[in-house]
Amino acid sequence: MNDRRFRFGVVASPDHGAEQWQTTVRRAAGLGYSTILMPDGLQLLSPFASLATAAATADIRVGTFVAAAPLRTPRQAAWDAHTLTVLTDGRFEFGIGTGRPGTEAFAAELGLPYGSGKERRDQIRRTLDHLAELDGDRHTPVMLAAAGPRGLALAAARADIVSIAKPATAPRAEVVALVRELRELAGSRADDIELAMNLFAAGTRELPAWTKQAAGVDAATLEASDSLMLLRGSPQEMADELQRRRDEFGASYVSVNATYLEDLAPVIEKLAGN
Repeated sequence: MNDRRFRFGVVASPDHGAEQWQTTVRRAAGLGYSTILMPDGLQLLSPFASLATAAATADIRVGTFVAAAPLRTPRQAAWDAHTLTVLTDGRFEFGIGTGRPGTEAFAAELGLPYGSGKERRDQIRRTLDHLAELDGDRHTPVMLAAAGPRGLALAAARADIVSIAKPATAPRAEVVALVRELRELAGSRADDIELAMNLFAAGTRELPAWTKQAAGVDAATLEASDSLMLLRGSPQEMADELQRRRDEFGASYVSVNATYLEDLAPVIEKLAGN
């Protein structure tokens, strides 16, 4: 279904200052990760400034995962994204979405409207229009999440990378159906879209406490559901499972929380060049 080579990203943030951030970036680059990805929210430092530092620290791609559209005007978000594309010499990936839970309060703190789902999707469209104008002959790769019909349609029309955004316990059949619908909507663009999947955990270690809040279910339920947001087992078992997922529904861009930076490294080594 997908002959794209695997690539891997680390979702991280500079929670403990510049030295820790630069150490994480260098370690990720040294272990073969292709991208440092950073979430967005007022509880964190600014992702754009943080990613500029990351890109200057090591030869690695950087990306927002994902910028919340309601926290900036469309022109401002496009300006920041284009600036990173220029300053990183094309190593920036612009992930943008309508906002995770809690974004409404952040928007209010900034004095910005949150808007309805439609209004926030329209913000994304306007942002991408501004970005294309600013980029000119350049092109900033865009990552969008796909879940409902409207999000799928937007991703099919505008995204270079699509992050699969089903709940943590969603059966594989639902993900396969979502990807099939995405490709049908994308038409001639289908082969140009890279499919991404984010992992809560990799390896054999016990799931951390934050997993329950992120997944909405306890660790035992998550494990029992054969969740696609987990990648469990030995390095060889994990590598085999990722190849199975790529064959089944095309996911080739795999990201993991920085907690599991080292756990996924042997898998990256096994799949290098695949």
